Amino acid sequence: MATDTARVSNWSAPNIITIVRILFAPAFIWLLLVSTDSPSDPLRWWAAALFVVGMATDGIDGWIARRYNLITDLGKILDPIADKVLTGGALIGLSLIGELPWWVTILILVREVGITIFRIAVLSKRVIPASRGGKLKTIFQFVAITSALLPLQAIWGDWMNVVNVVLMTIAFLLTIGTGVAYLVEAWLHNRPGRTQN
Repeated sequence: MATDTARVSNWSAPNIITIVRILFAPAFIWLLLVSTDSPSDPLRWWAAALFVVGMATDGIDGWIARRYNLITDLGKILDPIADKVLTGGALIGLSLIGELPWWVTILILVREVGITIFRIAVLSKRVIPASRGGKLKTIFQFVAITSALLPLQAIWGDWMNVVNVVLMTIAFLLTIGTGVAYLVEAWLHNRPGRTQN
């Protein structure tokens, strides 16, 4: 397996898709910052669309890499970074335009960056797979951020603000909770006297 992985070019299709996903972030953030929350502003809709397309490609590049055995060490590093750049950019953008409290953005970013660095640091020793909670966290982050990006409250009314708060709260709790779970699992794995199976 290691030999097959070493033969795969870093310029494989999955890695190129991942790089394009990273490049989506500056365009998406710029559109968000210059747009308004008016449903008639096409820039806000384009910002939301770029975010959705960028996040959707995560599943595509992963499927291609597994299906055609194109998994590379570079891809293992770039893939989580691409996700964090998009979600982090969205959260920062929403905070900059005053639609999301900064403390929420900061705590989520600290968790995401910290766990990503930790996973990369131990990559040579062992792969830490995404847990069920981690996958659920990613789904709720995607749904919450997409809902916050779309100016739905201007179309359907202020009750959408409540929906956005509920979705972001669930995403926030899952983000922090899974971060703590990763650290606990790592501590249990590395604690002195642990017997290896």
